[in-house]
Amino acid sequence: MPIEMTQKRLTTEEKALSINLDPTIYGSFAEIGAGQEVAATFFRTGGSSGTIAYTHSAYDMKISDSMYGKCKRYVCEDRLHQMLDKEYQNLHNTIPKRAETSRFFAFANTVESLNYHKTNQGQGWVGIKFQLKKHGPPNQIILHVKMHDNSHQEQQKTLGILGVNLIHAAYSDYEKITEFLEDLSYRLPKDRMEIDMCSVTGPDFEHVDNRLIALLLVKTKLTDATMFDQTGQVIQATSTLYKKNIFLMRGRFRPATKVHVDMVSAGLDLFLKEPEVDPEQVQVLLELTLKDLTADGKISIKDFLDRAELLTSMGYTVMISNYLKHYKMIEYLSTFTKGRKMGVVLGVYNLQTIFDEKYYDNLEGGLLEAFGRGFGRNVKMFVYPALNVEDGSLYDLANFELPSHLTGLLDYMKKTNKIEAISDYKYQLMKIFSDDVLAKIKAGASNWEEDVPEEVMKAIKYYKLFGYKTKKVKV
Repeated sequence: MPIEMTQKRLTTEEKALSINLDPTIYGSFAEIGAGQEVAATFFRTGGSSGTIAYTHSAYDMKISDSMYGKCKRYVCEDRLHQMLDKEYQNLHNTIPKRAETSRFFAFANTVESLNYHKTNQGQGWVGIKFQLKKHGPPNQIILHVKMHDNSHQEQQKTLGILGVNLIHAAYSDYEKITEFLEDLSYRLPKDRMEIDMCSVTGPDFEHVDNRLIALLLVKTKLTDATMFDQTGQVIQATSTLYKKNIFLMRGRFRPATKVHVDMVSAGLDLFLKEPEVDPEQVQVLLELTLKDLTADGKISIKDFLDRAELLTSMGYTVMISNYLKHYKMIEYLSTFTKGRKMGVVLGVYNLQTIFDEKYYDNLEGGLLEAFGRGFGRNVKMFVYPALNVEDGSLYDLANFELPSHLTGLLDYMKKTNKIEAISDYKYQLMKIFSDDVLAKIKAGASNWEEDVPEEVMKAIKYYKLFGYKTKKVKV
């Protein structure tokens, strides 16, 4: 049963006390690295003997290895899983009789906080493995966080708040994921802590789609970007993108068509020919911008999940972000690539937007500042042609229209290998537009099927995506 308290108004100490006073919640705390404040909060509030079986606080790497086994990195998801599994099992092995009256939990974190010289960013992994029913199977919640406080002490305090929030939310808000995220982030504005990955698993979370969590993390501004893999599991950007050659395509994909596939394929072929690109380290990334998920100012959850279903069925890793402008997206991804070359494939009309000076009214340096911050990095654009909306002729980089004072900038980008036209494209696909395909699907027509990849067509029909309805057979 959820804790019967109005948790949205509780302080951190009151949340800890409410757990301490619940006789059925009992477990352990394991905190290695800089995360030492969560258990301390439960001790300070009183009544902790009813909740805390024991605590571990390992700082030395050899001690950590002796407890959980060796690991390539100490602040990583694998280490967190080792900790949770070991501590949860230890409870059952050590105090089996307590299981008759208690719902066990194991809380763990492994954290790197700001160092003395402030040359790093605080970040870490936080999780809980817990029962909601006595003798019940465990659930698990995994978080990755970035800490933005500018002192070691403040980052530790922030972690203390997060840990208490997590344990409280796990037991009180498991039925509604929106309320769970609100409780989790209470008193933690994004300028203090960013939650860029949250994954929930277990029998009591079978109703939760982790892709929806990814969307909500961005929508509620807990982070600016998050991502999920082909299986729909939320993944952490640093782990997936670190020192990779990222190949990015941004779009609405409503739905994904054969044009999108051709853009990725043709652009990727060119990207792989770049001398700085290691084919073994390429990560293809399809990105949905939050603005493109809105209709009348509201996000359609069903529409988002439809698109996510299609993109993952095609084998792509998907990112959701708040970065409307291209240079912002490139700045963000550059924090992971560490100087490795990136590629961006885009349509010629998107390029027109990128060169639109009004697009950068928010920047003091205007278009030049944006290009310096984004395309001044080790990145190259691959431009896919389109049919001219005026006369139906081919519109590509060769006849790209620009104000005369910007042609020099385009020439510079060409000469410095920052931009290249895609020439190996399929002309017959040019007349396919996602909006037309979507309209045909909703209208119950059948002539849309050849405009999308076979796996997309099958997914739309099987899952009845985008309003698709099975035709009734007359008898």
